[in-house]
Amino acid sequence: MGRLALIILVIILGVSFSSLMVVSEGERAIVARFGKVLKEDGATTVFAPGLHFKLPLVDKVRYLDSRIQTLDGAADRFVTSEKKDLMVDSYVKWRIRDFEKYYLSTNGGIKANAESLLQAKISNDLRTEFGRRTIKEIVSGKRDELQTDALENASESAENLGIEVVDVRVKQINLPANVSTSIYQRMRAERQAVAKEHRAQGKEQAEIIRATIDANVTVKIAEAERKALTIRGEGDALAAKIYADTYSKDAEFYSFLRSLEAYKDSFAGKNDIMVLEPEGDFFKYMKSSNGK
Repeated sequence: MGRLALIILVIILGVSFSSLMVVSEGERAIVARFGKVLKEDGATTVFAPGLHFKLPLVDKVRYLDSRIQTLDGAADRFVTSEKKDLMVDSYVKWRIRDFEKYYLSTNGGIKANAESLLQAKISNDLRTEFGRRTIKEIVSGKRDELQTDALENASESAENLGIEVVDVRVKQINLPANVSTSIYQRMRAERQAVAKEHRAQGKEQAEIIRATIDANVTVKIAEAERKALTIRGEGDALAAKIYADTYSKDAEFYSFLRSLEAYKDSFAGKNDIMVLEPEGDFFKYMKSSNGK
């Protein structure tokens, strides 16, 4: 009897403990009995934080997080009004507003289902907002307006999930990798073309400057040669005039000067050995001072 009583006591305690339901702070609970959600006055019964009772082995409890949660999905591709692709990274702050609707729309309050449905709605709303704007409008200062409009649309679209969207934020906006590479290659080609054009212009200017300098040098050399020839011609003319004047005044003295120049030219070089006749005209003025 004592052992049987102990077994019965253990069973009673087990049933008693299994009939207790503890809902923590920041949570809500919904109970399904025989596959149907418990309702009171036609509305789903939502258990607040605290200690509650349930039927053991019959009731199944689903605990739902009532706090604000963050949905930070992967970056998605959106198209602007200019048909330009953008990679947008965003996140959403949300919480459960209608626990009954949330439980039913997410197939029993499964969070993964809720986030998948919410992500699809947020992506559609953001895609709509990005499709109404240009890249310049999105990047240069209208991001707050975009986020506000997206929040309003998301709040409306998430209402049928029993979810309240608290905030929608765009963290980062980038061009797709292939587009970034294409833009970089195009910019590089443009810079190379500009550099090539500048180098060609530099070479052209260098050739022009070089040709101008060569022309100036040629002109100056020609001018100098012209002046030299002019001066030489004037000198020769003056010398000829002097010789002519000297000859007209004293022919013998003129002949003497010409002989001196001949002597000077003959003995100026190193080859000063000559074979001449002593009686020749070359030694005419070496025999006597008066040439006789």
